[in-house]
Amino acid sequence: MPSVVLPEPVPLPKWKRPSKTNETLDWAEIEVIDLSRFDEPDQKQRLAEQLRDAVHKTGFFSVTGTGFTQAEVERQYDIGQAYFNLPLDMKGDPKYRCDFAQGNYFGYRAANEKKTMGTDVLDNVESVNIPKFIPQNEHEPFHPFLQRYRAEIEAFSRRSVDLASKIFTLFSILLELPEDYFSKQHAYEDQSEDHLRYMIYRPRSEAEDAKVQNTWSRAHTDFGSLTLLWSQNVAGLQLKTPSGEWKYVPPVDNGIICNVGDTLDFWSAGYLKSTTHRVVRPPKDQAHIHRLGLFYFVRPRNDVDIKPVPSPLLRRLGLISGDSENARPVRGLEYVRERVKSYHDHGDYADMKGKRFRVGNLEIEDEAA
Repeated sequence: MPSVVLPEPVPLPKWKRPSKTNETLDWAEIEVIDLSRFDEPDQKQRLAEQLRDAVHKTGFFSVTGTGFTQAEVERQYDIGQAYFNLPLDMKGDPKYRCDFAQGNYFGYRAANEKKTMGTDVLDNVESVNIPKFIPQNEHEPFHPFLQRYRAEIEAFSRRSVDLASKIFTLFSILLELPEDYFSKQHAYEDQSEDHLRYMIYRPRSEAEDAKVQNTWSRAHTDFGSLTLLWSQNVAGLQLKTPSGEWKYVPPVDNGIICNVGDTLDFWSAGYLKSTTHRVVRPPKDQAHIHRLGLFYFVRPRNDVDIKPVPSPLLRRLGLISGDSENARPVRGLEYVRERVKSYHDHGDYADMKGKRFRVGNLEIEDEAA
């Protein structure tokens, strides 16, 4: 039987990386970890110690030496930019939208459909979440426009998890667990809520932003295990330091900004910090830019229990006890779906400071602004 020859993907306009801001901002000091030496003798332990310092100081760090070329990364930005430039009636087809009522974050989320912080200002973020390319996800929304570029999106998605596996190895070493302990909970072929995300913030007027304290994304922690954000130059992402200060996360040339999510925080009984962060209006020389981002969100396997792990280190520190083993299991799918419903299934992103989210024995403050 002759092979099917697919048409070449449509040529796309090139995404142009914005220039860095010229304004003086209060930047956070984050560790930059060079993974190019990961496979060298005795380097994993050294990198793990560097990572320990990072997760205790800010919960954010950057990795370089990732194996991704700038051309490969910018090609993904080309695809994301072209998708968001589609007419709303095309990209916003209900068949390809997120089903927040079911806690399902796969698919398209439109901007300007929810109010912000109890005001009449509409949210300005637009995103599309692409699940893993495994048979179990064949029924999940995947827009025909993106289908044209499936092969390269899938390759990028799979390599993102390969990279995350190296970071999970370092976390396992930190907690004195077998090196593959966490990577086994996040294998690409296993069903999970993982997704590659293209996301864009649309500029708002200075007057509108003033009504919402210049907030573009309210303070939150990430729902999953690990977030990868390919570094881009438009300032706006801020982290909250242990002392309660807001500081800008700096761009790192050829790097990926990483942060710990809630499930790693739960697994480690708080030893690995899921850090509160937000996005604010960019500085004046960047406030007009449509802020395009490229992410990979790593979620735990659907059936895995996310109670604290049997770490010798955590036991010595008194962070876990035998009682932890008797807690009601909370599975990865249950936790993430409930978090998505709690966070997104409403029409107004009102201030939720002080409200708490709980599943089983796992509890967090939904917004710690």
